[in-house]
Amino acid sequence: MLKVNNISFGYNSEHGVFKDISLSLKPGEILGLYGKSGIGKTTFAKIIAGYLKPDTGSVVVDGETYPFKRRNPVQLIGQHPENTINPRWQMNQVLGESGVFSDEFLRELGISNEWMHRFPSQLSGGELQRFCLARALVPETKYLIADEMTTMLDAITKAQIWETVLQLIKQRQLGMLVISHEFPLLKRTCHRILDFEDLLGKN
Repeated sequence: MLKVNNISFGYNSEHGVFKDISLSLKPGEILGLYGKSGIGKTTFAKIIAGYLKPDTGSVVVDGETYPFKRRNPVQLIGQHPENTINPRWQMNQVLGESGVFSDEFLRELGISNEWMHRFPSQLSGGELQRFCLARALVPETKYLIADEMTTMLDAITKAQIWETVLQLIKQRQLGMLVISHEFPLLKRTCHRILDFEDLLGKN
């Protein structure tokens, strides 16, 4: 289980981001976190994924806290894949940095072999996001955080990616936190939904 215990961030500054927020995520569960832009959801996601350290509180993943002695079992995917990929690398190099992927797995994600020798600038946002998913869904991953993962994509690509991700989540019994300002998306994909403003209001 992934447990967020009373984390606070930014409260040493004049304008705090949030204080004493807690939640839990079970393996195989898809939890939605709803909220408008600019209220701290992405900062919260980065703390859960270990990119930022909270001022107080802890994130406990299957009994362990950051920093892990092994590969991080929590992976974060944001809405701008182009910001997370080296623009000077071809896509086979991008994948190779994270491990070895079977052809079957890449086909499941809709990744074409023709894309492997292209540079990020030669691919669409949806194509790049599929590579980010492949990197995130390595065998060590137990929990996936999708922070507005498909917000910038067209409706058809968005539907394709969500269909694939939900199948993989079910197959591998991963826990998933879906962060979005799109409430209809959360209703379609999640087992339960929390309102981030409600979490802020409990402080």
